[in-house]
Amino acid sequence: FGEQSVPLRVRLVLTLAFALVVAPSSLPALNTAIETAHPVRIAGVEVLAGLVMGMGLRLLVMAIQIAGAIAAQATSLSQIFGTNAIEPLPAMGHILAMGGLALLALLGLHVHLAEYLILSYDLLPPALPLQAGPLAAWGTARAAQAFALAFSLSAPFVLASFVYNVALGVINRAMPQLMVAFVGAPAITAGGLIVMLFAAPFLLAVWSTAVLEFLANPDPRF
Repeated sequence: FGEQSVPLRVRLVLTLAFALVVAPSSLPALNTAIETAHPVRIAGVEVLAGLVMGMGLRLLVMAIQIAGAIAAQATSLSQIFGTNAIEPLPAMGHILAMGGLALLALLGLHVHLAEYLILSYDLLPPALPLQAGPLAAWGTARAAQAFALAFSLSAPFVLASFVYNVALGVINRAMPQLMVAFVGAPAITAGGLIVMLFAAPFLLAVWSTAVLEFLANPDPRF
């Protein structure tokens, strides 16, 4: 919803729509905070809380993009870029990211996001200052989770690349006169596409489950 490829007017309408959905549940907490704290302080804490909650979700979106980049690098497809992405992603990363977001939309992403925003007022009450230590620990844990998830998603491509390179080394030792790079390049490209064909549904299912679990329980311990 917040990508630069989405028109500004569409993002504005979506923001107002989510505000109308979340407002009835958040107004009691905001009214209580207004009675005990200055509005400027409340606004500052709310902005910081929004950045924190948004970054936690954004890291999971980046996880599938990183997984696509690793897969493309392992299968020699990193030079092929997705033309519709704001950031130059390899084609595999672009396909996985768009497929994952489309799958989340089918699973009711807008409903889960509204619940996530409502839950944030219970996890991060308005006007309650965020502590730097627990906030840093939570952010580090979320970043570690994102990179671990990215490597797990790209594992089939990394394993296929490892087997390919070992086989290529054995062939090169057995037949030094053979230009194994010219013979093997089409093989690893075809192998990467075949792995993508069969593994993508399972990878997207694992990633979407991780995103929905985070939306249901972000667990910001600060």
